[in-house]
Amino acid sequence: MSFEEAEVIRERAEAFLSNAKQLLENGLYDLAAFNLEQHLQLLIKYKLLVKTGTYPRTHSLTRLLSELAKLEPEVKKLLDREDYVLLPTKVEDAYIGARYLPRRYSRSEVAAMLKFVEEVVRPVVGKV
Repeated sequence: MSFEEAEVIRERAEAFLSNAKQLLENGLYDLAAFNLEQHLQLLIKYKLLVKTGTYPRTHSLTRLLSELAKLEPEVKKLLDREDYVLLPTKVEDAYIGARYLPRRYSRSEVAAMLKFVEEVVRPVVGKV
């Protein structure tokens, strides 16, 4: 792993988050959901890369969060807490749903995912 590789991943993660917010504002909810998924995927891969020198070659947020939880036990709550348990999988499903399925996301769904990402996941992942 090089510092440059890690920085590219981090910058792309932040760009996906910014893009998700803009797409949500513009009413493009499917693409906003996909961009949120990409943001989280890259953010977690960045943290794993910096901490361990590598990351699993997977698109599964739940698997990536499980790997990160090995480094920081608090991350496990994102997968286990009753009030959070559905949101990581909902964001994970956007990878396929927004790209390949005739699935439409609503403003309220994407807004809830964004709130979860910004207010819950980022603070927890940021501690790693």
